[in-house]
Amino acid sequence: MSNSKTKSVFETLSAINVNDKVEKKNGLTYLSWAWAWGEVKKNYPNATYEVQCGDSDLPYVYDENLGYMCRTIVTIEGEALGMWLPVMDGSNKAMKDKPYEFQTRYGTKSVAGATMFDINKTLMRCLVKNLAMFGLGHYIYAGEDLPETESETPKVTVAPKKEVKTIKLSKGDANWDKVLKYVVANKSAGADKLISQLKTKYGFTATIEKEIQKAIA
Repeated sequence: MSNSKTKSVFETLSAINVNDKVEKKNGLTYLSWAWAWGEVKKNYPNATYEVQCGDSDLPYVYDENLGYMCRTIVTIEGEALGMWLPVMDGSNKAMKDKPYEFQTRYGTKSVAGATMFDINKTLMRCLVKNLAMFGLGHYIYAGEDLPETESETPKVTVAPKKEVKTIKLSKGDANWDKVLKYVVANKSAGADKLISQLKTKYGFTATIEKEIQKAIA
């Protein structure tokens, strides 16, 4: 029985953050199968998985031209989902029964023949991918950075307002003549606009504001 009474299996598992359990290699993301299966069993103790391909007792199928393909089937809360994954070497090339070579623009490359170690490793990676179908680590396969959770709300960072230091303006001080020349030269802009502009730099009283308006008139 699930320990989640309201959420579906997918909602429960897809909300788990797996970022610190993954590693990347040759463009692929790998999640620790032991940790992944442990997380599933914590939430769904009755979960099971199989490694079997159809009527065969083998956990893989093989084609001499295409290589090996492994399969797992995971069952959680009565729902069974299967997953396939090819056996690949470190360069993500399909491994076959025997070594083979292929041509690239950099020359001839070779792929070693698959061993049971390679097949076993692929099976566990296939299991992890299978668990993603139920939600665990699904967001990584979808190209996201973090899982979605209902409780989380986007954090909006508001930059603090910069304190604007104003210069006190008084009639007859060092800045007074400069202000008068400015408003007279730009009086076509209108008193309201000019006073608004001046207030971004100067601080002055209503009396000084009236003096400025007189100079503009």
